[in-house]
Amino acid sequence: MNAAGFPLLSLLTFLPLAGAIFILTLKGEDKVVADNARWAALWTSLIVFALSLILWFRFDKTDPGFQFVERLDWLTDFGISYHMGVDGISVLFVLLSTLLTPICVLASWDAIQTRVREYMVAFLVLETMMVGMFAALDFIVFYVFFEGVLIPMFLIIGVWGGKRRVYASFKFFLYTLLGSVLMLLAILLLWYRAGTTDIPALFQHAIPPAVQTWIFLAFFASFAVKVPMWPFHTWLPDAHVEAPTAGSVILAGVLLKMGAYGFLRFSLPLLPHASADFAPAIYVLSIVAVVYTSLVALAQEDMKKLIAYSSVAHMGIVTLGIFTFNVQGLSGALFTMLSHGVVSGALFLCVGVLYDRVHSREIARYGGVAKIMPSYAVIFMLFTMASVGLPGLAGFPGELLVIVAAWKVNPTVAFGAALGMILGAAYMLYLYKRVAFGRITKDDLRGLLDMSPREHLVFAPLILLAIWMGVSPQTFLSFFEASVTALVVRHEAALGAARLAGM
Repeated sequence: MNAAGFPLLSLLTFLPLAGAIFILTLKGEDKVVADNARWAALWTSLIVFALSLILWFRFDKTDPGFQFVERLDWLTDFGISYHMGVDGISVLFVLLSTLLTPICVLASWDAIQTRVREYMVAFLVLETMMVGMFAALDFIVFYVFFEGVLIPMFLIIGVWGGKRRVYASFKFFLYTLLGSVLMLLAILLLWYRAGTTDIPALFQHAIPPAVQTWIFLAFFASFAVKVPMWPFHTWLPDAHVEAPTAGSVILAGVLLKMGAYGFLRFSLPLLPHASADFAPAIYVLSIVAVVYTSLVALAQEDMKKLIAYSSVAHMGIVTLGIFTFNVQGLSGALFTMLSHGVVSGALFLCVGVLYDRVHSREIARYGGVAKIMPSYAVIFMLFTMASVGLPGLAGFPGELLVIVAAWKVNPTVAFGAALGMILGAAYMLYLYKRVAFGRITKDDLRGLLDMSPREHLVFAPLILLAIWMGVSPQTFLSFFEASVTALVVRHEAALGAARLAGM
């Protein structure tokens, strides 16, 4: 339990599941059930978000350890327990998950008209899995939530997606499941060697460098697909294109962070020697991802595909920052993960606003939208500028920190990261120019209505965060500082001890 003896993390984790069960019990006419399901999902997710703010206000930023800790015996003979807690690396991702869920429910209010009850249940179950994954402090508990995420997202894409939804959902599921099977084998090896799956206990367990290599590769197979790193990214564009708008928001906003979170939570502290050995390969893969997928994004004619490829490029910056092994790089990576969650989610919502009106994602289908939807054009411009890293908005501080950190490691690596920012400006501004400006050439565009009050409400918290993170980044960086510093110190100490021992 936490200091007050209140199981806050368990409540945050399982309250959405309770809301999903309640929605399943609703009876009546289909329209009434659908409306009640929407309201139940919205109120449940809002209550969960309100409770998650307690983490924000009561979190001790100076403590690098785990807080709000809960522990219950489970499979004691096997060293497995229900162990939950958050530190500076995970706490804000719990908040990001609880924030984006009610936004997704609101964004789906009119867009989803079939099987509404099941849709809302899927999103609440997904929220349970996301929060549980970021809060888990036992490897088996983590693995259950980590894999559990796949099921509701598989259904969201496969049932409520586009024309090729079945293909995209199976591709998403199989890609991510295959890598995770190797991670499970690595977890079993750790349990065999240490007799426990408790994550803080494993941090204190010395793993021989030769064994670290194999465990790192098994973790890499899972985390690299989830990020996704090049060349394991090919499932992502299809998943984004076919997913409903809210599905794309959660996929980009939270689920892509699972892999990077895994590197930070497990690979660096548990496997310091292997992480250092494989860092040059990670640099190469990250720079290729940044440059290659940015060039691919420039060639896209589908708005969702363009933003999907941009996500791969931004996450390449994240993995680069993680493997710099210094405070600036890790802090920049964490900040970029958060800002990308906010900005990319908002960009997919911007695409959804147009798609709900015209039912087309083709860039060439639009033009001159700013003349008839000025409010939309301003919001779209704000998040376009945030995505390209305009100073004063969310995208700038994290990427700047990563570039500075990369320069300390290798100037060539830093140049590759900076090149990604330049290419990012090219494809995002090209997208905005073609959609917002120019002549209106299609008759069915002339009568488009600007954004509704509900749509403004959906964007309001994301606008606030995009500006807040750009103007006052230290508000968020201060949450990372103690935990990141402790991680870097532990990593350097492990490498130093190995050098002294002649390993």
